Amino acid sequence: MFTRAIVKPPCAAMINGLTGSDLGSPNYDNALRQHSEYVAALKSCGLDIISLPADENFPDSTFVEDVALMTPDCAILTRPGAESRTDEVTSMAPVIEDLYEAVESIKAPGEVEAGDIMMVGQHFYIGLSARTNQNGAEQMIAILEKYGMSGSIVSFEEVLHLKTGLGYLEDNNLLASGEFLSKPEFQQYNIIEVPQDESYAANSIWVNGTVITPAGYPKTKALIEAAGYPVICVDVSEFRKIDGGLSCLSLRF
Repeated sequence: MFTRAIVKPPCAAMINGLTGSDLGSPNYDNALRQHSEYVAALKSCGLDIISLPADENFPDSTFVEDVALMTPDCAILTRPGAESRTDEVTSMAPVIEDLYEAVESIKAPGEVEAGDIMMVGQHFYIGLSARTNQNGAEQMIAILEKYGMSGSIVSFEEVLHLKTGLGYLEDNNLLASGEFLSKPEFQQYNIIEVPQDESYAANSIWVNGTVITPAGYPKTKALIEAAGYPVICVDVSEFRKIDGGLSCLSLRF
């Protein structure tokens, strides 16, 4: 169960955020409204919210998930593979250090963004991507093992981050799309296949028994409900334009 979440509203500079999308520039006012609705959804799932001020120095800084991995026993500050995001970790560090007694960090030449890390109990799947390299993944696994947890490396090719195509819903249920449907390491789970035309909805999040899913993907919503979960839909379309999703917008712990 989660008790708290760290969030950071988007800054006006988000229109300059990193993206490989052809969906156009985000509308800042709409993004603020959507972020507020997202926070309300987290609160409705019982989370206390730690809301940090928007930071105009970092266009992508609303995606707080990427800069730290929060586990029950320690927090691990990452080292983002996107150079423009490196100093986001520095600005987040004091917040994390106030919340955790044990804080570790990834060192150069390692690169890790936590959007590439999926937690399943005490095990963490770490995807190799343009933002997470082998050295960073190996450092992450060594730190996890130091605290009695475990990790394994997953390769993929088709999406930005591991959790772009996966969402673990607890109780052995795994949302998956595209290339992840046939990955051997995930066949032990009950795979809920996200339709290809709704692949964005694979990035849904389980929060204390409820699943928060992006609005506008009715087939995926129905599949999640059929698996026995109450569902909250939140519009995050403005964040999708800069390659962000539901999991990216909070650090839940």
